[in-house]
Amino acid sequence: MPEIVSPKQIEYLKKLRFEQNEFTLEMEAFAKQHKIPILNWACAEFMEQLVLLHKPKRVLEIGTAIAYTTIRIAGNLSESAIIDTIELSKHNIPLAKDYIKRSGLSDKINLLEGNAFNVIPTLKNKYDMIFLDADKVDYISMFELAIELLKKGGLVVVDNVLWQGYPASTKIPRKYKASTEHVRKFNEMFVAHPKLKTSILAIGDGMAIGIKVF
Repeated sequence: MPEIVSPKQIEYLKKLRFEQNEFTLEMEAFAKQHKIPILNWACAEFMEQLVLLHKPKRVLEIGTAIAYTTIRIAGNLSESAIIDTIELSKHNIPLAKDYIKRSGLSDKINLLEGNAFNVIPTLKNKYDMIFLDADKVDYISMFELAIELLKKGGLVVVDNVLWQGYPASTKIPRKYKASTEHVRKFNEMFVAHPKLKTSILAIGDGMAIGIKVF
């Protein structure tokens, strides 16, 4: 498998990790045990920094899973801020609801159940920040739909844009060929997007960050 960051660097960073939140660690362990994809811990820490810097009043998350990122974002929002998060999976929704309830942040989190392609057109609010972490086949169409809800000066963050290193590789396992091509096309679209000032960072599985300038 291609390397995004060398294993030695990852192990070094893990040793420096200062994570005392047992609830967060529990969620990470549960996701690993049950093979539920969640945001890489380093990306989650970076996301928290972005929230503290940007100070969004309203956040949209596309892809809740078990609400790991949702809760980490909500825990760093101001008192009156809120995050709307969309999840399709009938398996993940009850898990997310339970974790949200246990987090004590239910007043900041609005879980929207259903297909994001159906949910997003019903949303009447504009957002200061959008986080996209959904199926790779839908990245471009989902992004174009969501970006219309982002305020000028708003921040958009997309996960998995380095997709285990495969977009930069010439040897790709068959099961990753289609998803890798979707990620490549998304990245090309993202960095050239006329409404955004963008960067792609080699954190976790790769994070794309854009500020809406037009």
